[in-house]
Amino acid sequence: MSLSDSLSGKIVTVLGGSGFVGRHLAQELLARGARLRIASRNPKKAFAIKPLGNLGQVQLVGVDVTRPESLAAVLAGSHAVVNLVGAFGGNLDALQGKGAGTIAAAAKAAGVAAFVHVSAIGADAGSDVDYTRTKGEGEAAVRAAFAEAAIVRPSLMFGPDDKFVMMFGELISRLPALPVFAPEAKLQPVFVDDVAEAIANILADPAAHGGKTFELAGPEVITMLDFNQRLAAAQARSRTFIELPDGISGLIASATGWLPGAPISSDQFKLLKAGSVASGSQPGIADLGVNPRPLGLFLDRWMTQFRKHGRFGAKHAA
Repeated sequence: MSLSDSLSGKIVTVLGGSGFVGRHLAQELLARGARLRIASRNPKKAFAIKPLGNLGQVQLVGVDVTRPESLAAVLAGSHAVVNLVGAFGGNLDALQGKGAGTIAAAAKAAGVAAFVHVSAIGADAGSDVDYTRTKGEGEAAVRAAFAEAAIVRPSLMFGPDDKFVMMFGELISRLPALPVFAPEAKLQPVFVDDVAEAIANILADPAAHGGKTFELAGPEVITMLDFNQRLAAAQARSRTFIELPDGISGLIASATGWLPGAPISSDQFKLLKAGSVASGSQPGIADLGVNPRPLGLFLDRWMTQFRKHGRFGAKHAA
């Protein structure tokens, strides 16, 4: 049996699978013949995944990852488990700090053959940013509970249904001038389908990849200013980008970050300023057999909806 067929007929449970990454991972796993169990606090959000599989191939279940008994019920019978649970607010310790260890322990007790924990580039238990700190603590908790687990640290993920490229694309289409926070911050964006393929490759061969940590990043490093300029060019729009000094950005984040609809919070600014670039000290996406695709490969097509006359508008850069 080839690696591409090794998941056929096996139950793969994806915790927190109703979101952006879960939708794309579901398509990859279903294409490999896996029987998919999407476990989420709100299974209704995953209804769009159901038609992607054959009859009986997709199961949607509710779970509270902070309750071990709830986890035991949804993990029973699973061949493999992927933990996508994460958040930027709320009780981050319960969700992605100690909570990640609880999930890993439940997977170990359920006898699963492969476990993948999705963290983030920059995870650091010593960080003063709660998101980064709990991501780092979560990795340690997973390792303590399930030594053979594979941990993946994606960079900023992009896709046609994301909330980053598309959000900035809409802002650029509407506003003649835009402020750019941390304009020199470096990003190494990675296509969400490439991340999904990397995770599936781990699940297909846990003996080769278990116990390791992988940094999943795209093929190029760009700055926040360059990112904005590329979106404007793909829309054939001329825009003025105002590069905000860090001091002013920090003041804006501190003064308004707590307000609903604020442009950026203090923690978000710290995350942005830190960037999201692979360190090179861990195996990368190529070590999982994936050739990552650059953002530029998709921008002209994705930004068509934001051009002045849509697909009938000018396609050359402004």
